[in-house]
Amino acid sequence: MALPPPAPPGAPALVLLADPLGAPQWWPALPGGLRGRGAWAAAAEVPGDPAPPYAARHIAGAALAIARLDPPGPLLLAAHGGAGPLLPRVGAAQRAAHRPLAGYLLVDSLLPQPGTPSRADLRRAQFGADAAAPGAAPVPDGYDTEPLPMAADWPDAPVGYLLSDPALAPCARLAALRGWPVLDRAGAPAPTAADLLDLAALL
Repeated sequence: MALPPPAPPGAPALVLLADPLGAPQWWPALPGGLRGRGAWAAAAEVPGDPAPPYAARHIAGAALAIARLDPPGPLLLAAHGGAGPLLPRVGAAQRAAHRPLAGYLLVDSLLPQPGTPSRADLRRAQFGADAAAPGAAPVPDGYDTEPLPMAADWPDAPVGYLLSDPALAPCARLAALRGWPVLDRAGAPAPTAADLLDLAALL
């Protein structure tokens, strides 16, 4: 895998984390679009893991993928979909590796919560007890009900929320209530590199 060219001194390094169950069609184009706008950006290539514990395996895979990238400067972690609730532990792994964090970007994602809630718990809390998962698709056995590992004292860096899927509007509203900047692109065909950079500028 070819690595991006060096970033300007002190500029954050954008590392993209796709949903563990698969990236949408527009996701792979983002790193190149970000680099075309002068950012250091790369996707963390985490192999799919069909076996439990799903979250712990994905977090460990993300840590290894980020280490392989060896990003310069402070990390700006951007997570889509099901990767969003895993950001606290992914960030904790980077702190343990002595990589400074510039912030976190959540893209059409459930929000992390304190404790060890499951994905089903997060949906109930953020969409209501009877709410179905937006864009629900079949998931592996136990995927939705396993407790998610969490890190204490999160967020430990600024957080922003990018909304493009109107079904995730309740999560964007919760992010705003937490005082996080929200970039509303609901109804756009897909999030773009410009959207991510615009949100990063608000942190």
